[in-house]
Amino acid sequence: MQITSTMAGTILQINISVGDQVENNQEIAILESMKMEIPVESQEAGKVKEIKVAEGDFVNEGDVLIILE
Repeated sequence: MQITSTMAGTILQINISVGDQVENNQEIAILESMKMEIPVESQEAGKVKEIKVAEGDFVNEGDVLIILE
């Protein structure tokens, strides 16, 4: 499963690491957009397989942030 960005912005913080188990609706990252901090939540539970972005990266709406297995 892929977790994607809901809007364009900068990755302010990543709250998980590869190998972590995440739960449904767990906050996995914080996106800064228009001077607001927007939490990015997992839509389902799974194990973090890959983190596709780093803190400070700019992302567009729909970009893949995290891959869960």
